[in-house]
Amino acid sequence: MINPAEYRDLQILVLEPYYGGSHKSFLSGLTSKLPFKFEFMTFPARKWKWRMRLAAPFYAQKLNESGRRYDRILCSTFVDVAAFRGLAPAWVRSVPLLTYFHENQFAYPVQIEEERDFHFALTNMTTALASDCPAFNSGYNLESFLQGIEKLQEKSYDLKLDNPCDAIRARSRVIPPGIDFSAIDAAEEPGGGEVPVILWNHRWEHDKNPELFFKTLFSLDRKGIDFRLVVLGESFKTQPHIFGEAGKKLSHKILHSGYAGSRLDYARWLRQSNIAVSTARHEFFGISVIEAVRAGCRPLLPNRLSYPELFPEEFLYDEGDFEYRLTKEILENKRLSPSRAEKLTEPYSWDTLAAAYTSWIADARIEIIL
Repeated sequence: MINPAEYRDLQILVLEPYYGGSHKSFLSGLTSKLPFKFEFMTFPARKWKWRMRLAAPFYAQKLNESGRRYDRILCSTFVDVAAFRGLAPAWVRSVPLLTYFHENQFAYPVQIEEERDFHFALTNMTTALASDCPAFNSGYNLESFLQGIEKLQEKSYDLKLDNPCDAIRARSRVIPPGIDFSAIDAAEEPGGGEVPVILWNHRWEHDKNPELFFKTLFSLDRKGIDFRLVVLGESFKTQPHIFGEAGKKLSHKILHSGYAGSRLDYARWLRQSNIAVSTARHEFFGISVIEAVRAGCRPLLPNRLSYPELFPEEFLYDEGDFEYRLTKEILENKRLSPSRAEKLTEPYSWDTLAAAYTSWIADARIEIIL
């Protein structure tokens, strides 16, 4: 164990080629809550495939040119760590290298399975093997990653590795991403309306399954079940057509639709909502749901992916039961008490998780045999 008095002397180099969204929020919390000296090398969050291909040699070149040394190197999964360690200065192979897996390309959904490019998944695998201390944001992320490696091994004919999953599991930790709840905690408590407000606060993309969500709302509206709707989340140039259809068919229900202009606005809309819904086909963690629960929303979530790790069974629905369970939540029209909301979400606050991250970084040791 490293003496806590030495923490502030540790120099941490952070390599993040996709500096935006949850990756950026994660690093913001990490650097504000942990007692280390951080230095960043980043790129904007776009063109992720190019980032995964070229970030490693680029960062290696920059380190060779700079002559600087660090005590730890922290990478995201958009860095090809195996390539980076091979191209970087020799000293890089003598300091602990940590990788935080926000996602993995084995389980990340594609619209057509035949189009999946397993080269990116293999990069994730060699990154984990070349990292001294990998950490995953959920047990689901870790287990789906290892299952993906096992399935790919079955297709590799005579090129089979000797127990890569065992090697990765032995070095890995599961540490949820810390969340800053300050804006949500400071937002004004709602007065409690008679008509329940349903919240969608996810990316406007196919993997969040907006078709099931909105088509269920179309059905409830036809049946005369009264509700209001808040649609938040990041949208892009292209988005599922169902959002445009919902904007027309549910215009009389929608209180807000679009990205919140500020963290404070976002928190206020969470506070005004009653039911936070996910219909996701993919979720490695679930920050948006936890934020909504912190604001007092009752969650209604699939009984799969990462959600069973995060919430009790009472908030989970099985396949085929979504409309029935959502109808029940609307008719009961309840919010969580402040104490219940805090109890459900405090395990994911930065104040709670800072010690785990400090230990992960400070105690890291060289594990790779070079």
